[in-house]
Amino acid sequence: MNEFEDLLNSVSEVNPGDVVTAEVLTVDNGQANLVIEGTGVEGVLTLRELTNDRDADINEFVKAGETLEVLVLRQVVGKDTDTVTFLVSKKRLEARKAWDKLVGREEEVVTVKGTRAVKGGLSVEFEGLRGFIPASMLDTRFVRNTERFVGQEFEAKIKEVNAAENRFILSRREVVEEVAAAARQEVFSKIEVGSVVTGKVARLTSFGAFIDLGGVDGLVHVTELSHERNVSPKSVVTVGEDVDVKVLAIDEEEGRVSLSLKATTPGPWDGVEQKLAAGDVVEGKVKRLTDFGAFVEVLPGIDGLVHISQISHKRVENPKDALSVGQDVTVKVLEVNAADERVSLSIKALEERPAQDKSEGDNGEKRQSRPRRPRRQEKRDYELPETQTGFSMADLFGDIEL
Repeated sequence: MNEFEDLLNSVSEVNPGDVVTAEVLTVDNGQANLVIEGTGVEGVLTLRELTNDRDADINEFVKAGETLEVLVLRQVVGKDTDTVTFLVSKKRLEARKAWDKLVGREEEVVTVKGTRAVKGGLSVEFEGLRGFIPASMLDTRFVRNTERFVGQEFEAKIKEVNAAENRFILSRREVVEEVAAAARQEVFSKIEVGSVVTGKVARLTSFGAFIDLGGVDGLVHVTELSHERNVSPKSVVTVGEDVDVKVLAIDEEEGRVSLSLKATTPGPWDGVEQKLAAGDVVEGKVKRLTDFGAFVEVLPGIDGLVHISQISHKRVENPKDALSVGQDVTVKVLEVNAADERVSLSIKALEERPAQDKSEGDNGEKRQSRPRRPRRQEKRDYELPETQTGFSMADLFGDIEL
């Protein structure tokens, strides 16, 4: 009993909450056995009090003979022996120090590591301290899948620190926004309308493709993706692809840039006059029909117009009655106007004009009789009688006295 009392008296100098220095005696069975310096009292340091990673190997954190600074948690007395030990923690001491370091650091940017996806956001670690980033504060767009941040190290801004409530809130979104703002300013200082720049396809939508210019996403509208009509963005570009685009318009205040991909690629009308000329007979495919005619693709990206009057020698009320979309036709080129991007075509020019009844007009309709105009009298030359020719002034005025 006297020895036990002496043992209790020897540990009176160690109390829960104390920060002490201890030497590692042994490491086995997932825990480290220590002796607290200056007391002769032993302590136990478990893996749980070393790291949040429960699958880690304790031997990677502590080794026999190593000296550690730890936080005393509570006293433990053995059930079968009179041994008195203390449960200590290195992790919680580091957390306490981290809390102390956070005082007054709101709005400061620090580096954290994503540890676990939790309800409503992401759990992160900063110098042994657990923090939380709400999903709405992870990125400029709401993040539904926070798993992709687990294991990553990134910068975040400290928003709230409350050690008493164990509350540590951060925001990654603000850091991303600040970086993006600086990048936008740099991009806008370099680009100008009419310039050709290189960017990376960031994402595709039904109305076009967004191109990352290095901090600013410019839009290539679907009409500016290709010289072809009615194309799908995914049929022209792929996400991650590097492309050269021409700047069409800049709105720095709104952070918008309009781009064109087709303006940087040769158009189908470039050099068309060397490929197509009036009088040529070519094969084509009907692309679309209108009330006034049919558009036929005669070269890739070049549609010529077969006017309704050039479809057939017979009268055509509607192009749909004679042609259909996708139909292959042979046409004759009537005119090529590269400046106006216009080609005039004819189908009937390649067909033999049918024999027509004399009473029928060009459209196969019978001519209507018109009222006969009065017959004009023909002009005739009349000769004057001889008595009215060869007279003189004397003959006319001979009887007048002067």
